[in-house]
Amino acid sequence: MKITVAGTGKEFEDGLTVEKLIALENVETPQYVTVSVNEEFVDAGAFADYELHDGDEVEFLYFMGGGR
Repeated sequence: MKITVAGTGKEFEDGLTVEKLIALENVETPQYVTVSVNEEFVDAGAFADYELHDGDEVEFLYFMGGGR
């Protein structure tokens, strides 16, 4: 299947979950990443069961605090 990850088209085997994709993409600090699929946020507790489909668009987002 073809999915878009962070703006880049990639091919993966069917049955890919968000959790597996995070591992395959070597996402830094996966415990802090927020994932959106087709512009909808995926609950972190669902990463292991959330199956991706052909044509999905996935983004990895990190929210950073800061300021004074």
